[in-house]
Amino acid sequence: MPTISKDLVNHLKVAEHDAGQRLDNHLIKILKGVPKSHIHRIIRAGEVRVNKGRVQADYRIQADDLIRIPPIRVAEKTHAGSLKTPAPAREFEIVFEDEYLLVVNKPSGVAVHGGSGVSFGVIEQLRQSRPNTPYLELVHRLDKDTSGLLMVAKKRSALVKLHEMLRNDHPKKVYLALGVGAWQPENRHVKLPLIKYTGAAGEKMVRVDENGQSAHTIFQVLDVFSGSPTHSVGIAALSLVQATLKTGRTHQIRVHMQAQNCPIAGDERYGDYQANKRLQKLGLKRMFLHAHRLILNHPISGEKLDLSASLPIELRNFLVVLNGCVK
Repeated sequence: MPTISKDLVNHLKVAEHDAGQRLDNHLIKILKGVPKSHIHRIIRAGEVRVNKGRVQADYRIQADDLIRIPPIRVAEKTHAGSLKTPAPAREFEIVFEDEYLLVVNKPSGVAVHGGSGVSFGVIEQLRQSRPNTPYLELVHRLDKDTSGLLMVAKKRSALVKLHEMLRNDHPKKVYLALGVGAWQPENRHVKLPLIKYTGAAGEKMVRVDENGQSAHTIFQVLDVFSGSPTHSVGIAALSLVQATLKTGRTHQIRVHMQAQNCPIAGDERYGDYQANKRLQKLGLKRMFLHAHRLILNHPISGEKLDLSASLPIELRNFLVVLNGCVK
């Protein structure tokens, strides 16, 4: 991030990877700690100028534009007690990488970004580990406890194109999940609208609601476990399913499976509390949801990409336990 002076006028040149952003959004990103309302006020007052001229907040900045920013106080790092600890550098398993796109295999238990009580996530750790990569932005999100394929854009042009693709329900996203119960064949296509709300503890929640956004998931049963391992802990059956997203709503697979009376094993938010406790005795210590496959056209070249990440070892081992033998 550029150094912003609180005493002198600042002149910043727009980098190529920032081209195309709205002026206000660009300033919000670089003027850490400055209220959005104040940024809009100095733009309206003409204190912010682009190429010596006044512009509106929605102006799309271009490469090599010269932005004038008045003296302004941004958030400063202070000493013990209020110093924000930088994210530790960390690389993740790379599934695909070129100059435009990075796809990593995210482990369970790691947030994709900081916020809401989480100091840092995948994106902050990647930025720390790649100080010479000027642009790294999340293309989409995975829940903290979900493992698997996560896309990160390395150029703004790729991010814009990928967001356009996501709005048109592309790429194809395929997940693997283990449900508590026997999945019913008639539930292959689940089309239940979803709405967001705030839970009792202030957490983000989703439920089925006729006034919600349309949501469509295609399920395919891969295996059913109903032998002695599950019966030994009082569970009649578990269903391993492949879930293909036709839309990409928050917590879509989790809520659709809950609505079919087959909640995801280990899901602390939408799952069966007693079943989860029993499955812990068999060795399941996390939510059994994994982003397994991505099929998409490369955002710049158009080349078809078919990317996959195998189930993590802890989930594979759990299936071995359920089978009672090596699968």
